[in-house]
Amino acid sequence: MGDYQQILKAIKTGEFHPVYFLHGQEAYFIDQISDLLESKVLTEAEKSFNQTILYGKETTANTVIDSARRYPMMAQRQLVMVKEAQEMKELTDLEKYITNPLESTVLVICHKYKKHSLTGKFGKAVKASALVFESKPVYDNQMPDWIMSYLNGKKRKIDPGAARLVGEYLGTNLANVTNELEKLILNIPVGHQITDKEIEEHIGISREYNVFELQKALGFRDSGKAFRICKYFAANARKHPLVMIVGALYNYFSKIYMLKGLMAERKSEQEILKALGLRSSFFLREYNQAVKQYSRQQLEGVIHQLASYDLRSKGVDFNATTSDDEALYVELVWKILHEKVAS
Repeated sequence: MGDYQQILKAIKTGEFHPVYFLHGQEAYFIDQISDLLESKVLTEAEKSFNQTILYGKETTANTVIDSARRYPMMAQRQLVMVKEAQEMKELTDLEKYITNPLESTVLVICHKYKKHSLTGKFGKAVKASALVFESKPVYDNQMPDWIMSYLNGKKRKIDPGAARLVGEYLGTNLANVTNELEKLILNIPVGHQITDKEIEEHIGISREYNVFELQKALGFRDSGKAFRICKYFAANARKHPLVMIVGALYNYFSKIYMLKGLMAERKSEQEILKALGLRSSFFLREYNQAVKQYSRQQLEGVIHQLASYDLRSKGVDFNATTSDDEALYVELVWKILHEKVAS
């Protein structure tokens, strides 16, 4: 099983493997490895006769094997790349070539969006003869660290709070996240510490009006701040769609509800962090404050409201009084805040 950074390093230094089997849920890492191979295996002059790009839905095992068994022309090696291999019906028939690959061919199989079961004859051949990389997804609680690592690799630094803001706002689509981070990299000098100010200026995520601040305002029952933020969201609905905000709030209040139960069971801080998917006690502080503001019954009511508004944000209308964005935001925030004071 290959390590992502080690694979990239080897490719950059001209160390190639006869067969790469790249598979898994996260397309970003597979694209990065295959793109690097495409740029490093051959020179531009060599590509005309020695590079073959095939697509899983349109190709057969025999076509791939015939291409891979050709010898390079006026070059040390050739590159055969099978993109979208998850669509290839005869993928496992490549076992006979993978078992005995040609040293002068670099065969790259890109099986994206899902893990391929490496069992049976095909799986054994792949594990024995190919460089295998499983591209695993980066989860919500891992995004701040991933963002910091990515920027560190580009010789930029970002403080943890700002990394959290970017991760929560942009989600876990790494292609989308890296596109936005590249905007920062283009505008921020090497060695500079990236803060909320630069994020707001270059990515457009407001320091004051973001889902984190709304969560905190609701968690602390700061009604003035909560209503200011929801009015801003409604006025900028394209950047802050209700369905996304409701989803984030549902996740937030579900964690508060979970924390209430874990505290009742007298779980340790480490057990709580693991259960909530939080990286450190720093991120637990806000939840510890919010859990004091709501009773268990109130949290159940809030979660029920959010489930209802999730449906409404997706066009399911249970005799709703309004469909106006601002009215929906204000109505939802009002219902969350006007539960009875926790006892």
